[in-house]
Amino acid sequence: MAPSNMAHFPTNDSQLAHAQTSPQVPSETSSDVGPKESPPATFNNEKDQASLGDGLGDGTDDRIEITEDDCYDELGFCFTESKKWLVLTVIFLVQVSMNFNTSLYSNAAKGISQEFGVSAQGARCGAMIFLVLYAFGCELWAPWSEEFGRKPILQLSLLLVNIWQLPVALAPNFASIMVGRALGGLSSAGGSVTLGMIADMWEADHQQYAVAFVVFSSVGGSILGPVVGGFSEKFLDWRWSIWIQLIFGVAVQAAHLIFVPETRTTILMNRIAKKRREAGTHPNLYGPDEITPFRERFSAKEILVTWMRPFKMFLTEPIVLTLSLLSGFSDALIFMFIQSFSLVYTQWGFGTVAQGLSFLPILVGYFLAWFMFVPAIKRNIKERHDKPDDEKAQYESRLWFLLYTAPCLPIGLIGFAWTCSGPPLHWIGSSVFAAIVGIANYSIYMATIDYMITAYGPYSASATGGNGWSRDFLAGVLTIPATPFFTNIGGKQHLQIASTILFAISFVLVIAVYVIYWKGPILRARSPFAQQLKDAKDDNGGRRVSFLPTGYGSQPGSRRGSRRGSRMGSRKASYAGGAGSRGNSTGVGHNKQVQKKLAQLQQEQSKAE
Repeated sequence: MAPSNMAHFPTNDSQLAHAQTSPQVPSETSSDVGPKESPPATFNNEKDQASLGDGLGDGTDDRIEITEDDCYDELGFCFTESKKWLVLTVIFLVQVSMNFNTSLYSNAAKGISQEFGVSAQGARCGAMIFLVLYAFGCELWAPWSEEFGRKPILQLSLLLVNIWQLPVALAPNFASIMVGRALGGLSSAGGSVTLGMIADMWEADHQQYAVAFVVFSSVGGSILGPVVGGFSEKFLDWRWSIWIQLIFGVAVQAAHLIFVPETRTTILMNRIAKKRREAGTHPNLYGPDEITPFRERFSAKEILVTWMRPFKMFLTEPIVLTLSLLSGFSDALIFMFIQSFSLVYTQWGFGTVAQGLSFLPILVGYFLAWFMFVPAIKRNIKERHDKPDDEKAQYESRLWFLLYTAPCLPIGLIGFAWTCSGPPLHWIGSSVFAAIVGIANYSIYMATIDYMITAYGPYSASATGGNGWSRDFLAGVLTIPATPFFTNIGGKQHLQIASTILFAISFVLVIAVYVIYWKGPILRARSPFAQQLKDAKDDNGGRRVSFLPTGYGSQPGSRRGSRRGSRMGSRKASYAGGAGSRGNSTGVGHNKQVQKKLAQLQQEQSKAE
């Protein structure tokens, strides 16, 4: 049975009703958890206590579920800084590789068109189908990284992507290229898994530098493709554009396998509990995933629910929907914008290599935005520290710098529109405005991702999956109409008019940034899952929970109503009990909910009498 110093709490209404009639004794509260709360409910006899002691409620199971308090020093949050940044550096390369795959193919399109006798537009379908299915791949892989762990899911994704490069590189016909590209896109886990790892290793107050680093890898990887592609297209056969992707992919997969450990908190807790059982120190200690049988966790219904989690969050969480659409439409506009580069710079006589290098100003814009975010992050950290109880400071302040950088999107687009007409204007003018567009793209992605990781913590992979889906899906859909858009609109000034249309659309998007900033608290209040996670975090002393206990409401994922969810799942009611446990070891947060429920029952009883 559980040690006697373990905190015990009723888990359903009938037990609460029983506890209501039982005498109560004062409880000791650690000095670091603030004012003393109301005393917890106690029980008249050992039988009552035994039925609730393990939090499972069946009276026969003496297994004890490990909590984060019991092993916090062994979780990703307590990796050394050097280890965290080694992991993040490898993840940076993994993310660059994923986005590199989306863009380098475009430099093979001309060779594909010539070899297989398809039109230039038809050859671009390989880029389109990869991006569209990449969007769904992000959504489908993300929730499984929250169930099985980040490392096996990312390894499997990288392996499959590398395998599906082969039918493209060795394609005997165009159909093989389309099949390989489609399966490669669907197999890509995308940034949702890599961004989820940030929530595994950093608490919300310290994550922003890590988010800024990984976001740069995402946007930068897309620009690296055409830069490298210019050289491969000029000096190599088109198939080398695919072989280069495969070589890069195999290298980063090997680095990930060797240098990156598992970071997902619940998976680490399972391993720690098993290790302590085998050592004989805590024979009844189990991890959060070991409590519920595998067959129950992964029934057909649970698999469907897990797979649908990112889509459900995208449609039912206003934060996810709004920020994802903002980021998605912004990225789609920029994708359309860079499709004009070959048309624009051909006017100045740029060859294949020079056209590839013309993307470097956007990369310069990404670097500038990244460096500009450093003082903004420092300011944001100070504001959160000075105003710990101000929700706007904790959440919306992460969007503050975007208020100043978002206007770079329409400024860059309108400036590019009227400096891209060719000689006698110098090409440097359009390059400067391209860099300004790069500043906006990085800033929008950085701010929206940081906000969502903060709001959704352990489920940030599913939340940011919606962001990735909207960006990749919209970019993929616009791949085919992009060139006709710039060549068929506006007559002689078709490049200027088309870019001006993008400016007009971007102006509306920038207005949306300010609306989201000022109306953020309303959006969060209408996002039920985000609110449940916030409540759980507040009751957990301000630290993230590793998963959402059922007591906080129904989560958009698996294990609803499971035995795992019947107790506080993060840093609460630890088996270690008193001072040896971190944070809220006496279970004050859970006790607060119990006392609130007892008060409600008392009011109902008074009304009934």
